[in-house]
Amino acid sequence: MDRTIDYIIIAVYMAAIALLGIIKGGKQKSVKDYFLGAKSVPWWAVCFSIVAAETSTLTFISIPGLAYLTDFNFLQLTFGYLLGRIVIAVFFLPSYFKGDLNTAYAYLENRFGSKTRSFASVVFLFTRTAADGVRLFATAIPLKLMLDISYPAAIVIIAAVALLYTYVGGVKGVIWVDVVQMFVYLGGAAIAILFLLSNYLPDGFGTLLNSEIINKKFEVINFGFSGGIKEFFADPYTLAGGLLGGAFLSMASHGTDQLIVQRLLTVKSLADSKKAIIGSGIIVIIQFAVFLFVGVALFGFYGTSDLSSIGLIKADEIFPKFIIESLPVGISGFIIAGLFAAALSTLAGSMSSLSSSTMLDLYKPFKRIKSDTDELKISRMFTIMWAFLLVLSAIFFMNSPQAVVELALSIASFTYGGLLGTFMLGLFVKSAKQEDALAGFTAGILIMITVISLKLVAWTWFTLVGVLATVIVGKLLSILSHKKH
Repeated sequence: MDRTIDYIIIAVYMAAIALLGIIKGGKQKSVKDYFLGAKSVPWWAVCFSIVAAETSTLTFISIPGLAYLTDFNFLQLTFGYLLGRIVIAVFFLPSYFKGDLNTAYAYLENRFGSKTRSFASVVFLFTRTAADGVRLFATAIPLKLMLDISYPAAIVIIAAVALLYTYVGGVKGVIWVDVVQMFVYLGGAAIAILFLLSNYLPDGFGTLLNSEIINKKFEVINFGFSGGIKEFFADPYTLAGGLLGGAFLSMASHGTDQLIVQRLLTVKSLADSKKAIIGSGIIVIIQFAVFLFVGVALFGFYGTSDLSSIGLIKADEIFPKFIIESLPVGISGFIIAGLFAAALSTLAGSMSSLSSSTMLDLYKPFKRIKSDTDELKISRMFTIMWAFLLVLSAIFFMNSPQAVVELALSIASFTYGGLLGTFMLGLFVKSAKQEDALAGFTAGILIMITVISLKLVAWTWFTLVGVLATVIVGKLLSILSHKKH
């Protein structure tokens, strides 16, 4: 099959997106322009940008793959995501809008001291690089299949496009590109569903309802009470795991991760920031339902759980296979452009947030810089550095057997507990000092190493366990130090 039209669509789209980011970013005169968009971005644009940034290729590829093998149980997590965002709006954002904070971790310096800020920033840098390395690799899957090139080559091509408009346009360029990309990738998913229902399933939607196996796939709620306690905590997709695990994961990822907090700080007011974060939670529920439905419809089309029988190794490849092999030329090009849209939004945001945290949390506090021009130049150098490290991270995770969505979220959960626990210690334990926070943070990470190594609970519980460990250790130490004095 001649794929020339698909290649042209994808190439034109990626070039247009890079150009849009450069134009909408405007002229960057200072680090405040480059990393905070001069606090002039409308809330609805930030809302769409948050959704695009958290979606990445994982939703586009791995969620349909997950539904193909299992059911709709993953949707329980999204209800928890919304709960977590409401907590962020009520408790976290007011603290971020007091004073002139430029990163999530500047709050920790105000509350505890510079050591806590630096430590939190370093933890964020390592976690974000690993998790987004997985996301970058996931994006390379369809590009490799289409162009018949190596994974490293596909990874470099995608990273180069994201770097171009992030380097020039800064966070403002990233956000406006995200707005466009969210509609492109959701449009791609909608088109795939329409083609599946109208052209590929014998009775359309009725095919999904008439099959006993498929009916099971629409199961959303899983109470998880069929086994014992051990099985309950080992299953990542239970209602309790979804609501509690999803809420705490969302509080960490959207309340303490610079990737999202950077966007929330680009709006004019606290009220706008609250609208952006809660609105994104509602959109995400709808979005996950769409991508899970894609997976169920794909099962209706292929009709087998045996991936090897259709020439696949992992479920992550099922949607790219359908796009490339079954959809008409032109349509497949548009949908793959949507896939790249999902990827570029996360990658560009990651490069911007990593460089902003490096510059504002680690470099600027300890190094005197002569002028705004020099600050901006150094910031852009950091953007290039992190683009290179993300490429290396993606290559490192190429051979992982785990589903990429679970792998990336597990990596994030690994340190999110300690990070969120430290923020909660600052917000709710007034007697806690810097030493208590650092000890609690470290304890949270060490306990998570143990929990993950021994596989004591499913990944959805990681963040909650880490938060409890951090807060309990920090609180006990603050009580002990208070008694001494």
